[in-house]
Amino acid sequence: MCTKIYGLVTGTNSAQQSFTILPVERFSLSAATQYYQPLESLDDVVEYTKHKLCKTSQAECLARVSSFLQASTVDFDFDTISHALTVTAFWAPQVQSINIEGMTAKDRVEVGILSVESPKEPEELSLGGFLTIVGEDTKPKPTLFSFPARHHPFPSDFSAAFIEPTGLHPTLKLEMETSYSPTKDRSCSLLTHLTLPRTIFADKYQFSDSLFLASKNITALHHVTGGVDLEAPAYTMKVWGSSVLLELAPPSPASKSWTAEIPLHLRYLPPASSTAGQSKIEVPYPVVFWACVADEGSKFPINPFDKVNVGYDGLFGPKTMFYHLSPKGERLMNTIDVPVLDLDQSRYVEVGTAAVVAMGFAWILWCLLRVWRTNGYGSIKPVVAEKKTQ
Repeated sequence: MCTKIYGLVTGTNSAQQSFTILPVERFSLSAATQYYQPLESLDDVVEYTKHKLCKTSQAECLARVSSFLQASTVDFDFDTISHALTVTAFWAPQVQSINIEGMTAKDRVEVGILSVESPKEPEELSLGGFLTIVGEDTKPKPTLFSFPARHHPFPSDFSAAFIEPTGLHPTLKLEMETSYSPTKDRSCSLLTHLTLPRTIFADKYQFSDSLFLASKNITALHHVTGGVDLEAPAYTMKVWGSSVLLELAPPSPASKSWTAEIPLHLRYLPPASSTAGQSKIEVPYPVVFWACVADEGSKFPINPFDKVNVGYDGLFGPKTMFYHLSPKGERLMNTIDVPVLDLDQSRYVEVGTAAVVAMGFAWILWCLLRVWRTNGYGSIKPVVAEKKTQ
């Protein structure tokens, strides 16, 4: 469905050629393929969903789908076995109107107002508030429940920017506010997951030098999309891009502020007109998080507030907890100016190249003609060595 909505597969590329394959042999519950496409707004998604999931007379369905425009996140999850489509949306705290028109006596509607509470265990997410069943309860009932969660916020920020000047080998600089681990009694690692469009890539062979990694405050490269051509221009690539998982090396002892640098490489872009020899590309912010091992007895049942298959969680074990650092900035994209051939100025290059080739060809002919006029054709006799006699 995503291919139809966003036009993800362009030109003659099929979905199988455009999507990248994830290592599902490690954990069967992770997603099998991956595709990234930036969207400035959800207008096209909302219009497509209205036509495919709602009828023109279903005012409630149309209103719910229209509310996606104000949502913080919207997830579409399709189960290929049961053919069930689950749409999950989260909104920032705001006043919400509840519409229960069209209910029958068999319908059961439960309304809850919950807030996050302090959990008893670090793996848990605790919610407390009031619940009421419409038509059955006379007043809201207080409730408090907890369940284990994989993803948690971490009270620290980070920023990501390319070091200027970028050139054809830009370096992404990550600046973290602190290097303190979220827990002291468990093993934790600080990692970053990069989503790189086809215009830029990471050379996995460059991350094999331990001394080079240490100078960049990087520990190791744990995952990179396979089958990425390191020499191909961007306009010959069929896949959407690549993803990279790197483990960072926080300073020890822990400090308040530190940086890490990730070397990347640009691909050659197609020529363009009216660009003054420069084309802009955008690279999304990476995800920076602590991955910690949970207790042996911890279980993570499915709950409506826990995200799965976000693109990198399938690279970890089933008992891994993630503590996410918050990115700084409003629009989480970095822009790079890439030198390209300006078609408006390329005629001078074409004429100059043709002139140089013609002059070189003429010089070769003149040299041959001069030799022929001086010695004639076949006038040079072979030199025969005389036999010496004693």
